[in-house]
This record gives sequence, structure tokens and C-alpha cells, in this order.
Amino acid sequence: MEMIDRYRRSLKRKNYAAHTVKAYLNALAQFTRWLDVPLERVTRSEVGVYVDHLFWKRLSPKTVTCPLQIIRGFYEYLIHEEGMALTNPVTKISIRLPKPLPRHLKDEQVANFLSVITKARDRAMLMLMLRSGLRVEEVAHLTVDAVEFQRRELFVSSGKGAKDRMVYLSDDACVALAAYLEKRSSKAKQLFLVEKGPMKGNPISVRGIQKRMEYYARKSGLNVSCHCLRHTLATQLLNADADLSSIRDLLGHAHITTTEFFNCIPARSGT
Repeated sequence: MEMIDRYRRSLKRKNYAAHTVKAYLNALAQFTRWLDVPLERVTRSEVGVYVDHLFWKRLSPKTVTCPLQIIRGFYEYLIHEEGMALTNPVTKISIRLPKPLPRHLKDEQVANFLSVITKARDRAMLMLMLRSGLRVEEVAHLTVDAVEFQRRELFVSSGKGAKDRMVYLSDDACVALAAYLEKRSSKAKQLFLVEKGPMKGNPISVRGIQKRMEYYARKSGLNVSCHCLRHTLATQLLNADADLSSIRDLLGHAHITTTEFFNCIPARSGT
């Protein structure tokens, strides 16, 4: 392609190293092969889908930023050196590099953690994070009629980003929920209620769930949090070769790039 060849000559005139020029041209070649529109008609939308494509290839966020920077530089060249009337499609697109990965539990740690939970309500709440990937806020807002035992499903209403979704209930999550509901005498709409003190019978708060988690973390001697349970499920699914799209849907992420930190988990590491 002529414009890429002119870009190559421009890089050489600027005394870029040969291996750098080669890397730039390889990245642009991969991008142009993937495109189904001419380079001059690329928009932020195409670049965003291309980013998703790179994540599907299990590239890390740091790795994905490299071709984006190259593509951005190429369009800067077209605009400022070739005088093309274009809008750089990469200017406002950035990849948020992941924070250090949240901890996840090994199988023996999961067994140890569950062994110290004797209260039926607490076991049901925490099992929904561990087996169904619910956020602590989603657990706090669950209603009794969200549980579908016959279909082994749970309706999560207006999760993060106001996205409703259905999640699967595992055998042990079903058992934990059934045990809790058998003891629960209230007719309140909310599923999980405060069981002691002046707030008895009211819906348990997010902080109330977190406090129960902190109690069981101390009791089990494990460094574990609500998010750790959710991350443990995602790690188990990734190690079982589940694709990122399935994990994204289960966790309630709107975009696959939100699930990008899973690319950094060594498959079947056992750590």
C-alpha cells in the first residue's frame, strides 16, 4: 500500500532503527489485513473492535497498547505530514493497564474457608460470590423471587451498569440457598436479612456482608475478600478453558476489555 510505503520512508528519514521500522510495519500490516474498510475511513469504532480482537487472542493489556501506539503514530503522520483531512481514530482510545491481580483461592483454601462458615445465611451469601460470580452489591440487593431452583438460575437485577443478567446456580449454591430459605421465616422481599440487633429483619447492607466476610477471613486464617471469591470463580473458569466472552457475561461486564485482567492469569498455574 502506497501510504504505508511512504510512512516507511518517513521513518527511515527520521533515522528509526531497522528493527523498529520492521515492528511498525508488521503491526500496520496486521491491522490492515484485519480491516474491512480503507485506512482513510477507519473510525474509533473499528479501532475499538480491533482492540477486542486482540484481547480475544489472549494478548495482555500492555501488549495491546503497542499496536495502538503504532496506529496512532501512523495517523498522525497522515494528518500532519501528508496533509490528509482525517481525524485520528486512536487519539481518545486508551487501554487501562490492570492493577495488581486480586488474590484468588486454591481449591484447598476454598475448602478451608467454607469449613468455618456455619451460619446458613452467610454460607448462602458467600456461595453466590464464589460459585455464581456475584458482586457484593448484587448479593445485598437480591430478592427472594430472583431464585429459580427448578431452572437452577438466579436473576441479578440492575447490576453494575444497570445490566440485568441470569447466572447459573451450582449444586452447592442451591443447597446453601435452600438451607437458608428453610430457616428464614420472614416474608420480606429482600433475600438476605439482618438476623440480630435493632436492625433485625431489615435487608443486610453491603457493609454488613463485608463484615461477615472479614469475620470468616480471620476465622479461617486466609487473606480473602468478597472480590477474591468472585475472582476465584473467574480464575477457575479460565483455567477450565472457558472463553473470555462467557466469563464476561457471567460477571456482568459490558465489554470484553473490562475482563482484560484475566489475560494476565497463567493458565493452570494453581497459584
